[in-house]
Amino acid sequence: MSGRGADVFSEAFDSTMGHEGGYVNDKTDAGGETYRGISRRFHPGWAGWKLIDEAKSGPEFPDNLKTAHWQTPLDPLVRLFYKQHYWDTWQGDAVAALSAGVAGEVFDSGVNCGVQRAVSWLQTAINVLNRNNALYRDLVVDGSLGPSTLAALKSYLAHDAAALLVKIMNVLQGAHYIEYMVKSPMQEKYARGWFNRVRIGK
Repeated sequence: MSGRGADVFSEAFDSTMGHEGGYVNDKTDAGGETYRGISRRFHPGWAGWKLIDEAKSGPEFPDNLKTAHWQTPLDPLVRLFYKQHYWDTWQGDAVAALSAGVAGEVFDSGVNCGVQRAVSWLQTAINVLNRNNALYRDLVVDGSLGPSTLAALKSYLAHDAAALLVKIMNVLQGAHYIEYMVKSPMQEKYARGWFNRVRIGK
């Protein structure tokens, strides 16, 4: 990972971890048992689950996971997981080289809503800001960040600020949460936490 990419990832990771709790096992959460946002249901092979299962036999679980005894081996596993699954998969370093703000937004949205959806929001935002194809051609909104998306992002940033792009991505993210809660009202209990991740304006 390049120096800038490493720095931007570290900043994005620390920011996102501020939204992710410790150990949670909420039966109404689609992710089920989670640790710092990592779902056992969706990622049963994560190496950290072995350590967490060992911690369950100790006193005061899950509070004991907050001690250095457990955090010291778990922290690097968490960091590696997020880098592999939510940064490298969409060329986080390449986007970070163009805009730390955009990279951080794709990362956080990807963690909470899925990488493909987060990249789709970026592509949609890039498309609506191309002045009817005058700056660059519309992208295919497929949630896959390849050379075309990187080239369009670079062209956009040559004319406008990253903040506007990030604002549109956040609008799309907020609309997604609302649509999800309308379809599944049981999810409304997460509304405040979700909307803490939607940053529109200064």
